[in-house]
Amino acid sequence: MPTTSANISDAYAGAILTIDLDAVIANFRLLSARLSGASMSAVVKADGYGLGAGPVAVALAGAGCGVFYVAHIEEGIVLRQALNDTGNSQFIKAEIHILGGLMANAENAYDASRLIPVLGSLDEIHNWKSYCHRLAQPLPCDIHVDTGMARLGLAANEVEKLVAEPSRLDGLNILTVLSHLACADEPNHPMNVEQLDAFRELRRRFPQGMASFANSSGIFLGPDYHFDQVRPGAALFGVAPVPGSLNPMSQVVKLQGKIAQVRAVDTPQTVGYGASHRVESPGRIATVMVGYADGFLRSLSNKGTGYIGNIPVPVVGRVSMDLITFDVTGVPEYLCPVGAMIDLIGPNNPVDQVAADAGTIGYEILTSLGHRYHRAYVGGALRSGET
Repeated sequence: MPTTSANISDAYAGAILTIDLDAVIANFRLLSARLSGASMSAVVKADGYGLGAGPVAVALAGAGCGVFYVAHIEEGIVLRQALNDTGNSQFIKAEIHILGGLMANAENAYDASRLIPVLGSLDEIHNWKSYCHRLAQPLPCDIHVDTGMARLGLAANEVEKLVAEPSRLDGLNILTVLSHLACADEPNHPMNVEQLDAFRELRRRFPQGMASFANSSGIFLGPDYHFDQVRPGAALFGVAPVPGSLNPMSQVVKLQGKIAQVRAVDTPQTVGYGASHRVESPGRIATVMVGYADGFLRSLSNKGTGYIGNIPVPVVGRVSMDLITFDVTGVPEYLCPVGAMIDLIGPNNPVDQVAADAGTIGYEILTSLGHRYHRAYVGGALRSGET
């Protein structure tokens, strides 16, 4: 497969985002190794957590993943096309499940792209069943039950109606019954056990298809949470599955911003909007052509850190829409000329560290990555003997 994206030439882009597909595959296999009998799927919603759902899914399919989850029907249509375009029969057969459920009056679109709706209400169940009845064909679907999130999924009163009227499910080809953990990233949170008990009771009442419960963090809660299928997302892309613990996942992304200008400064000068950084002694400021329009969050103003090689350089002043300023006073001038790169995300400042500096989570950092970068995909090509 191509190793670079064709959107922006690296010669013209203000930054280069490198996505290591081999690292994604390594993470898939690391998570797989923690399972005993459960199967792996991959959640590639939000355009593969900002990294490109098509390239990521193709790489994972080459590593043996045959089940994908996305949030919206549009994402599913695009992903189906990406898998079809490979011409690989194995990839073309992959399942694509739509976590957002069944959009009203869109049943034909799900069917046309072979998308599997995750039905989360009695109305959705009724509508999909009616569509299947009209076709005289039991198309696949999933059933989503809420066990504590109070978002999508059948509520307790709807579950009771299904128990009282099991014929509502007649004629449905139910592949999976699933729920979602609310606090899996806090291993000792009592809600994990409460939801586990609720899901076990749910499976007793609805034994159809496979059971799927654990997300990335849920995998690390242990085998009791794995059931038949797990649904990792962010961990595949290098985000720590258990915050505060050593991250076992390989880092997938590297973001490097180009220096557009370096200038000498001295007191009483200030840097950036709002004069939020005041220069206290002679030094040098490097300006990089990345800003909050590119997903480098404004909350990193006067907090973030970049790296030139192994030398840390602090963000000084406010992050603006298109520009960031770094104090490079401590870096030899020959290492930071115009055109040199500063690592914004990299080995010394992984996604979770950038997120901590910004006061958020790695998920937001990844999914905020913009489209003005030159994107380079490395690895991920099928190798002889790999499945």
